[in-house]
Amino acid sequence: MFRERKSILMIIITGLILVLSLSGCGSNGTNDVSAAELYEKELVLAGPRDVAPGPEDAFYMSSILYVWEPLVAIGPGQQPTPKLATGWESNDEKTEWTFDLKQGVTFHDGVPFNADAVMANYERYSNMHGKRSSFYTFHFTAVYPNFESIEKTGEYQVKMTFSEPFALLPYNMANFGSAMYSPDSFDETTDFVTIAQGTGPFKLVEHERNEYVLLEANEDYYGEKAKIKNIRIRIIPDPQTRFSALQAEEIMGVLDLGSLTPELTKQLLEDDRFDLSYDKSTISHYVSTNGTRFPFNDPRMKTALSLAIDRELLVNEFYNGYPEPTINILNYASPFAKTIQPVYDLERAEELVEEVIGDENPVLEIIVPSWALDRYPYKEQAEYIQSVLTGIGLQSTISVVDGAAFRELQSQGEFDISLHIQGLPDLNPMTIFNRFMYSQGSTNIAYSLGFSNERVDELLELLAVETDLERIKEMVDELQDISAEDISTHPMFHDVTLAPHNKAVANYNATVYGVDLTGVSWR
Repeated sequence: MFRERKSILMIIITGLILVLSLSGCGSNGTNDVSAAELYEKELVLAGPRDVAPGPEDAFYMSSILYVWEPLVAIGPGQQPTPKLATGWESNDEKTEWTFDLKQGVTFHDGVPFNADAVMANYERYSNMHGKRSSFYTFHFTAVYPNFESIEKTGEYQVKMTFSEPFALLPYNMANFGSAMYSPDSFDETTDFVTIAQGTGPFKLVEHERNEYVLLEANEDYYGEKAKIKNIRIRIIPDPQTRFSALQAEEIMGVLDLGSLTPELTKQLLEDDRFDLSYDKSTISHYVSTNGTRFPFNDPRMKTALSLAIDRELLVNEFYNGYPEPTINILNYASPFAKTIQPVYDLERAEELVEEVIGDENPVLEIIVPSWALDRYPYKEQAEYIQSVLTGIGLQSTISVVDGAAFRELQSQGEFDISLHIQGLPDLNPMTIFNRFMYSQGSTNIAYSLGFSNERVDELLELLAVETDLERIKEMVDELQDISAEDISTHPMFHDVTLAPHNKAVANYNATVYGVDLTGVSWR
């Protein structure tokens, strides 16, 4: 009898334990936390720079915040895809382009998105001539060359007219090339007079310069809504401090360029609490040489340096093997890019140096921007370049200088070698070629590259008016081949977007530029 009662009692106790354990399991595997509570729980992330510099910036904030949206976005295969524009078509000459606009969309301040709003934005753009940005300086004539006019052809339609054919217009407009803001958020100076009001899945609701940005989900968003109500992005310039904040779970993830150095990312992933998402990046890393003075005014010397650098070693040693070594000036995220394998030939490099230098004994200065040290292992990379130079019989020094001094030294030609990055502001390959390889290109001049190639200038002039996409691709292929042979700047590798994060966060997916914040959620 006693045994029978004991058996019944044990069954009851076991059942109670099972019921209690099941009732303690909330959704998403989090005890006593509902989906609604998870939505309300603030997510804290961090980045190395202020992602919302403010009113005087051409864009106010980075596109990685998902606050503003463009007419044309970057879609699958890095092709132009509709966003606030639902589609477009052109005449046969590619001089007139008509854009149909998404209906039923409002900016965060309640102003409707329509043709009038687009017209106001393009009036602002047409008054922007080299407006500075922490992301991409906006030159209207570069993004919209030979622009003549834009007109409203319907409540939700506009037409752009160009004096010359422009077959790659949608490629230029992708992302930063066609950002849309409420007309009430900027004035005739082209500066913003309020917090920039976009149409995206997040609103910018609070910002303390160089401290933090606070985003709030746009619950009236026309598309897929954000999974977390508030995301706070702290600005933490020092990489070791970002690393420590991740370890202490003060932040749950990092984003933006150079969000965590490769070495610190490797260390972080030794902890089972963390995971990594990564994808191709629009950023490439370069070593540029001063082509306006000896010895790099001799193309053979540029070739020698390229041949002497073991890019595979550089990527594996300092970047954990994630990026793609290359000698192609065009980033691999471009829909026009092709793979060009690096060539490492130390013996030939030494021969070329001997031909150029002879009895001369120059001491070369390598300059490094100080801001890069917070994001990339540029000190170690500069030291590697220095060892490469020593190996081919050249002396060198390394100078770390602030950003303003770095740009001044480049423009004045008071350096020999510089380390820097370059991103793709849009999908048009001519942007990079025009800047770095055109004889009068802005970067060619600003970086003292001293590059000139008649065939390059000819191809760029032909590309500017070509209307056939197949012919455009052929000429872009030729430009890529030329960039690997006749060197304007030395591509080292195409980078990746590294997005380390705590596993408590789900769907923390890296993109070519940032993280898809819309899909991020708590587990």
